[in-house]
Amino acid sequence: MNIDQLMHTFIAESRELLEQMESALLAAGHDGADAIDAIFRAAHTIKGSAGMFGLDPVVDFTHVAESVLDKVRAGALPFGDDLVSLLLACRDHIGALVDAVEAGTLDADAGLLAAGAPLLAALHGHLGGAPAAAAAPPATPSSAPAPAPANEHEQWHISLRFGPDVLRNGMDPLSFIRYLGQLGQVTGIATLADGLPEADEFDPESCYLGFEIGLSSSTDKATIDDVFDFVRDDCQIRILAPHSRAAEYIAWLDEVPEQRERLGEMLVRCGSVTAHELEQALAAQSAASSGGGEFVPIGAILVDQGAVRAPVVEAALAKQRQAPEPRPQQEARTVRVDADKLDRLINLVGELIIAGAGVDLVARRTDVPELLERTATLSGLVEEVRDSALQLRMVKIGATFKRFERVVHDVARELRKDIRLALSGEDAELDKTLVEKIGDPLTHLVRNAMDHGIESAELRAARGKPAQGTVALNAYHDSGSIVIEVADDGGGLNRARILAKAVERGLVEPGRALSDKEIFNLIFEPGFSTAEQVTSLSGRGVGMDVVKRNIVALRGSVDIASTEGAGTTVSVRLPLTLAIINGFQVGVGKSVFVIPMDVVEECIEFHAVPGRDYVDLRGRPLPFVRLRERFGIEGALARRQSIVVVRYGGRRAGLVVDALLGEFQTVIKPLGKVFAGARFLCGSSILGNGGVALILDVAALFAGVEHDNHDLISHRAASAARSIPCSAI
Repeated sequence: MNIDQLMHTFIAESRELLEQMESALLAAGHDGADAIDAIFRAAHTIKGSAGMFGLDPVVDFTHVAESVLDKVRAGALPFGDDLVSLLLACRDHIGALVDAVEAGTLDADAGLLAAGAPLLAALHGHLGGAPAAAAAPPATPSSAPAPAPANEHEQWHISLRFGPDVLRNGMDPLSFIRYLGQLGQVTGIATLADGLPEADEFDPESCYLGFEIGLSSSTDKATIDDVFDFVRDDCQIRILAPHSRAAEYIAWLDEVPEQRERLGEMLVRCGSVTAHELEQALAAQSAASSGGGEFVPIGAILVDQGAVRAPVVEAALAKQRQAPEPRPQQEARTVRVDADKLDRLINLVGELIIAGAGVDLVARRTDVPELLERTATLSGLVEEVRDSALQLRMVKIGATFKRFERVVHDVARELRKDIRLALSGEDAELDKTLVEKIGDPLTHLVRNAMDHGIESAELRAARGKPAQGTVALNAYHDSGSIVIEVADDGGGLNRARILAKAVERGLVEPGRALSDKEIFNLIFEPGFSTAEQVTSLSGRGVGMDVVKRNIVALRGSVDIASTEGAGTTVSVRLPLTLAIINGFQVGVGKSVFVIPMDVVEECIEFHAVPGRDYVDLRGRPLPFVRLRERFGIEGALARRQSIVVVRYGGRRAGLVVDALLGEFQTVIKPLGKVFAGARFLCGSSILGNGGVALILDVAALFAGVEHDNHDLISHRAASAARSIPCSAI
């Protein structure tokens, strides 16, 4: 056995179970018993797996948490907010223990083990006993709820045959038998030694024993079967139910609604057969059929194996015949692929696009019709491959949104505010690389909305608002981008306070007229804060500037809309992918620029009017920016210039260019360190002729246009004021 590989599997599965445990804890308020069962199963599985590896600190701690959950399941302990918070803290501690297992420091990290002591004390308080009274059971691979009163017990018969390698694989057969005592009372054991070889053939590392066990318990068959989960491959097990159980199974089959199921699935659902017994019966049926023997029904095999009684099988068959015929369903087929392999595929597709562009350029130069036709076909196929490859990396943002349920729960308790999280648009998809990088900025925005946005319950009541505040996360697609909104129904931004703070810090000249958007965007300046007190969450002016910087680094933008007294909405706009886009190439002098095709609306001829920084587009003014002036490109002006009309975030503007070169697939390459600080650019691309085209940052260009227009308006207003004669005042 490869222990390192098994340990890696244990760590990965434990982390998945801890995520499920956290989600179930946060949903326990409205999911009820189902959520509590899910929490218990997660803790139960982690404890059993840790016991298999001898990870006693994990087993001991998880056992106490499991005991508390068992009382909750039995209805003996109310499941309130305080207990949810305690169990969330326990979940975090178990996660820290698993991390220590991965690092190999579990036994050496005394501080980590000591950190669990207050949690254990709180758990024991819910159990109603001292810690010593709730000692953990032996480290075995499974656990189960406490047995019911003796008068409800029934007699089970368990037949065990351990395989010869069970000891070599680190398992103690007797520990499993002893553990059955936690499910009820072991009423009898018969040891079978008929498998013992002659003395000269005896191997002390092999197991030759079998056992016949009587168990008096009120548990079900699946729970007994779970005890042997981690030794299943090294043993043969038969569990014979009490006679009264057969009547219960038949009654269950009579009560359930008619639905078309396989016989084995029905028997597993009612509890008369375990999944393992069904697998063995199916394997026996398959072996008999492949050997040319007569087909034997699965029910007959299960009866012959002693897994179920014949009346139960007959009742299941009768129920099966009553069910309507099912509609044919298409089989779902999925394959898990390493993310690095996907990245490699995307890189190769990018190189294929660049090579295809070079071939297309050569074909157009040679002007051979047949070659042009072939290259056009090739370009279409490459585009389909590109779209399919990019789709493989697209993931739903819902998983990222779900993480904030815990953030809102913990921060709300810390702030002593009643705040709920509302989610929408979880099905919106974006590149997995963006999902990985957007988590931290969104976390800061959510925490900021809870701390600065949502008022106290008293203030909300005075303003006529519900006592419970709301933070909403929403995502949707717009113009080739994904927009993520973080909104709150709190007090909104105080325009006057922000402006006064900006003037005080020298960010704005006194008396300068600013729009609401410009004032609100001041909160993204480094070190800017209007908080009157410094808390553990905010007040130091650190964070919002980092949020904007991280979003801009992803070729995105961030905007704020706020109404004082009603709430604030922060909109983060990101590209759907960071790899390959459809781009519209334009020429300015000898330079080539790429505009993302998703923002391009139309192209029109440009007629310059001296002194005017806009054009009339069908009766509406369209502000524009000359790329030649923006990038300081020298050379003679083209005799005929054009305007590319672009739309971004609900706004429109024009880009004045010398030449329109058309639509091309664009492979995005990062800018070198020399150009890292260049404004209005977000990347580069290699052209078919080997040249380099610069990809325009449309969001930055829009901000530049608005800034220039506002400065121009302010300058004209100031000039007009200075030109008014004193006698006219």
